[in-house]
Amino acid sequence: MTAASPLRITSANLNGIRSASTKGFFDWLQTDRPDVLCVQELKAQAADLTPAMRAPAGYHGFFHYAEKKGYSGVGIYSRTRPDRVTEGMGHAAFDAEGRYIRADFGNLSVISVYIPSGTSSEERQALKYVFLDAFYPLLQSLLAEQRDIVICGDWNIAHREIDLKNWKGNLKNSGFLPEERAWLDKLYGSGWVDVFRTLYPEAGDTGYTWWSQRGQAYAKNVGWRIDLQVATPAMAQRAHSASVYKAQKFSDHAPLTVEYR
Repeated sequence: MTAASPLRITSANLNGIRSASTKGFFDWLQTDRPDVLCVQELKAQAADLTPAMRAPAGYHGFFHYAEKKGYSGVGIYSRTRPDRVTEGMGHAAFDAEGRYIRADFGNLSVISVYIPSGTSSEERQALKYVFLDAFYPLLQSLLAEQRDIVICGDWNIAHREIDLKNWKGNLKNSGFLPEERAWLDKLYGSGWVDVFRTLYPEAGDTGYTWWSQRGQAYAKNVGWRIDLQVATPAMAQRAHSASVYKAQKFSDHAPLTVEYR
């Protein structure tokens, strides 16, 4: 697999790989068959994964586990074995939380990332800002590699008002704070591209990927678009369609798939 061939890339926050498995996620994977699948929030360690979770039929699996049990963790499944896999972003505190894994295929790199949430406390929000400050220089160094790169994951930030249903009520809440949104402004201004938004500039609720488990948020589609595929410019130009899969519910997030020519 190279960036010169057509490919489908999917990103999915599982909110627990074992839970998602019981809800049919891996059965769906065998019918949907993306070329690369990035997952976040494993909430498991290596010993917790069954052989079918580690390497589903037709796929190679690679993971960056959190040291804390039942917490965080990211992974990449691919139909083609990568040339190289890199676990961690080089920041000890966040690497202990299992938030970043990269797979290289020729001139193409696919990255699965799980940006911290700041909703639980002011301390976690402060750590989220520390993560963003550490992540930005890494993103700039990735651009300098001049490779085709797609970064998939739960970014835990809604960029604009169109990206969440109740934007007025969330102006002072983590995930839609001015500082977080400004960070995305800076990111996109540096050359990175929000693939879904570029394909569908006016899409609102059809782009939502996460719904609160409180109330009837999912049933009423009171959601947020926080699961993104962010790509280098040349790679983003190859994207021709994107979709959010909601026919089945595997977690509080829905898988986002982008097809690249």
